Amino acid sequence: MNVDEAARVPVVIVGAGPVGVTAALLLARRGVRSVVLERHRDVYPLPRAVANDDEIHRILQAAGVGEEFTSISRPANGLRLLDSRHRVMAEFRRSRQGHHGYPQSSMFDQPELERVLRDALAQRPECKLRGGVEVTGVGPDTTGPVRVTYRDDHGEHELWAETVLGCDGANSLTREAIGGVWEDLRFEEKWTVIDAETTGPVRCWEGVDQVCDPDRPGTFMRVNETRYRWEFRLREGEGQETVRELVAPWLPPSYNGDFEVVRETRYTFRARVADRWRSGRVFLLGDAAHLTPPFIGQGLCSGLRDAYNLTWKLASVLQQGGDERLLDTYESERKPHARHVVRLAVTMGWAMTGGQDGAAAFRRRALAAACRIPGLTELAGRDLSPPLTAGPLVRRGVRRRLPGTHCPQPWVSVDGRRTRLDELLGDSFTVLTATEPGPSLTALAHSLGIRALSVTDLGDDGTLAAWLRGGRADAVLLRPDRVVLDVVPSGGHDFTATAAWASLLHTTRSPVPAERTATKRLLRSTTR
Repeated sequence: MNVDEAARVPVVIVGAGPVGVTAALLLARRGVRSVVLERHRDVYPLPRAVANDDEIHRILQAAGVGEEFTSISRPANGLRLLDSRHRVMAEFRRSRQGHHGYPQSSMFDQPELERVLRDALAQRPECKLRGGVEVTGVGPDTTGPVRVTYRDDHGEHELWAETVLGCDGANSLTREAIGGVWEDLRFEEKWTVIDAETTGPVRCWEGVDQVCDPDRPGTFMRVNETRYRWEFRLREGEGQETVRELVAPWLPPSYNGDFEVVRETRYTFRARVADRWRSGRVFLLGDAAHLTPPFIGQGLCSGLRDAYNLTWKLASVLQQGGDERLLDTYESERKPHARHVVRLAVTMGWAMTGGQDGAAAFRRRALAAACRIPGLTELAGRDLSPPLTAGPLVRRGVRRRLPGTHCPQPWVSVDGRRTRLDELLGDSFTVLTATEPGPSLTALAHSLGIRALSVTDLGDDGTLAAWLRGGRADAVLLRPDRVVLDVVPSGGHDFTATAAWASLLHTTRSPVPAERTATKRLLRSTTR
């Protein structure tokens, strides 16, 4: 066994897919070093995930690749439900400017996203990626550093980590190491997935089509200029149908031009959530913690939410004196949220595909009737991510509508500089007020080493003021992930139970990372 020269590291990340690399980038931007272990030597070249939402684009912005993702993605119109004859039953439109400051739905090619993330990772001295390695062990689970063993062409190696993040997929070795097992949410179907390149006149509406046909349910979308994705549920005991037979309804009958199948594979779509996401300082993220059918396009999205939720808390504990109990809130916040999204995907799947039982026809009629209810399609087209449940870092209550939800991200202007809100706020907590902050809020912000900002000083288009009014709040405390922790209700004077959540933070004034120095200067200028 070779003991690496730098065998002790703050964080080891098992898996260099989008979730693992995003977690490494988010930690690096907070000054936390990590080693990422990956069995593939390079980006896996075949397409998998193809869609995300504006919340995820915002997370990629926080990881430092927001503009790069914009350059490789394209906005999508939303979702259409089609009957078996491809007639439109309903449209669920998505906006080109969502709550988080980006298109509500975007299409992309996963290998391109992974390349963007890897390129960013290579620029961060805090991160080391070791490809072509096989992780052979994680643990044992003790109160001290976690031992991670791996094998490469030069033999066996070990690392000792303060924290291990298991981003190693559905067959996670990390989940097995912590004794985690699947909770089955009772959905399992076999589907074939086809990715193809063609310059032909493919019939599409620049969004996702879901064919609600119990005999052959399917999903179709255009990914980029020439890349298309089809998914079809397989019949029981079905043999191999030709690709051209399956995709024929989307192509002209006489089309004999270019059509290259990039990938054709069969998946079993499942709905599962791990019974435990943590053991000591070992955590599960992404597909290691939850599996969802793809019907609402939230598989990768849920994994990136895991990374965003955990990394700021982990950085606080490792670097800023945050209480260890902060880490308990990762599973308590993310697990109910992920289970809700998985169940929503299952519900949408059964409703859209009709299922395979005797009630399928009834469900299709009920769906068609529901889609005719005025306003329902607009309501269904809103954000799919529910608010976080109440807890130590989400102070919900009867008069508090906003805690657990995200602050919107408009463009703001400070001293003639136009920027997105998150770039201005940096990576810290923020007190955001409807008017100039009073002495008590200013004192609280000072005690936590953060800023109290008035929306009237931010030069936005009124989005933030309208959001505060709609939430009946005079002020909000924003977490680093832009989730509202607590509010001062309209007519109130202070946050409630301040000591309860402030005791978890133990926030101290620490040196500002180099890339945030300019932002901090901007913040100072807004509060003078």
